[in-house]
Amino acid sequence: MSSTLIEEMITLTIMGSALGLDAFSVGLGMGVIQLKFRQILNIGIVIGLFHVIMPLLGMIIGYELSDKFGRISVLLGGVLLLGIGFHMIYSTLFGKEENKFSPTGIGLLLFAFSVSVDSFSVGISLGTFGAKTWLTILLFGIISTILTWAGLLLGRRVEQELGKFGELLGGSVLLLFGLKLLFFST
Repeated sequence: MSSTLIEEMITLTIMGSALGLDAFSVGLGMGVIQLKFRQILNIGIVIGLFHVIMPLLGMIIGYELSDKFGRISVLLGGVLLLGIGFHMIYSTLFGKEENKFSPTGIGLLLFAFSVSVDSFSVGISLGTFGAKTWLTILLFGIISTILTWAGLLLGRRVEQELGKFGELLGGSVLLLFGLKLLFFST
């Protein structure tokens, strides 16, 4: 493996983890309703699929922007990541508590969409930066599935308030990658 591929894998793993922490933290809160293991398995898979589809759509749009706008699109991608990171931190610190709903059917789809919508925006950023599509969606899907399962299982055992730490950490990581794109990309 080339050193650039390894660097990209490390970067995408960290970004995928930052995005997956959103699902992890919400899973912590949802886990306190004592879901069955089959429900936990299904929720993780659906969220993982959304974390594949959403960044893929974003990357397709991002590649188009990159072809047309070059360096400007990389800077816009950095600004977008900064915005997502700030939003995650702000909503965690000052947002309202979410209503609990049943994680089945349409409720599960809405839940999966809500925790993966950031992946769409990040996908746009990664597309403008020229990230490898297959690597990105594979890592994002696997990481978000595992983190969702971990959050749901851990939520069965711990207090709901620990979820805020995950979103704060995730938002901070996205802020750092936004700064990297703005100031350290070529």
